[in-house]
Amino acid sequence: MSEESDLEKTEPATARRLEKAREEGQVVRSRELGTFMMLMTGVFTLWLFGGTLGRQLNMAMHAGLAFEPATAFDTHRMLSQFAVMIWDCLLVFLPILLIFAVAALVGPLALGGWLFSTKSFAPDFTRLSPLKGIGRMFSTQALVELAKAVAKSLLVGGVASWMLWRRLPEAIALMSAPVNEALLHMAELVLYVCGVVAGSLLLVAAIDVPWQMWTFYKKLRMTKEEIKQEMKESDGDPHIKARIRQQQRAIARRRMMAEVPKADVVVTNPTHFAVALKYEEGRMSAPRVVAKGADEVAARIRELAAEHRVPILSAPPLARALHRHVDIGHEIPSGLYTAVAEVLAWVFQLKNWHYSNGPQPGGPTELFVPDELAVPESRA
Repeated sequence: MSEESDLEKTEPATARRLEKAREEGQVVRSRELGTFMMLMTGVFTLWLFGGTLGRQLNMAMHAGLAFEPATAFDTHRMLSQFAVMIWDCLLVFLPILLIFAVAALVGPLALGGWLFSTKSFAPDFTRLSPLKGIGRMFSTQALVELAKAVAKSLLVGGVASWMLWRRLPEAIALMSAPVNEALLHMAELVLYVCGVVAGSLLLVAAIDVPWQMWTFYKKLRMTKEEIKQEMKESDGDPHIKARIRQQQRAIARRRMMAEVPKADVVVTNPTHFAVALKYEEGRMSAPRVVAKGADEVAARIRELAAEHRVPILSAPPLARALHRHVDIGHEIPSGLYTAVAEVLAWVFQLKNWHYSNGPQPGGPTELFVPDELAVPESRA
């Protein structure tokens, strides 16, 4: 069961998978959104520039139909006049074409952003397979596209019929109106009906955009095994990384243990924790922790301290506080100055005792540890 679950594409695509799909030219696209934006742009452009466009085209038509006998017998003059007519028409349609070009770019940019990928032009001969073609014809995506086309046709046809039925008396009344007035009102009527029909496609786009996004991200889903493999490729094999970390810890531990013989004292819990302290007057502003550990590491610190005759003091509250709050190589906090000073004073007394015949000095028994640094034994 675990192997089957690892092979099921249940995990969302990672950022690397999405970036790879983008490089291959795969982004979210909605043709319905592009169609809606293009149609609404056309309606808005005709509404905005319709009057100017009509007048300029009328002038161009009059100029083109004007007949001059001299032009009929002069080929160069005829071609020159024709070129002028073409240029005038292009200038008339140029703003409209620019607006349509912007709309054609904004539609795709609204979802997938700007993308230019040469991999999209690479030939894919698998698309020539008849079996795969038949499979695509009867796939879920094809059925959805068919249902969407039928629904869109019914929607557009229904809205257009409803609008024409409402405006039918107005359209019939134009038959008795003067020609220029009738043409103007008919253009306004057609533009209004087209605007409403194009606006109805917003419902189709509102349904199609979430569907396209859902199918796109579903297609890019990954199995747990693929995610593991991707992590190995990007971050390296976790087993190798764990081994490297283990070796790094071992090297750091050996370096730490090398500092134990140089320590001034080792404070213990007495068995669970061990912290080695060192203080060099003039070079350190406060005593410093040079080694610390728990359980087996603490036992090794005590062994090294005994081998090199480093004093060992059993002071559980102080050992717990040092182990919890001070990192290796760092100086002790000011709240522990008093307690550590008593420990170092005892160490100094021990050194003097080795050169005298007096009784061995006893270690400090009641060391003050502030409440904010104290660590209860149950949490140690």
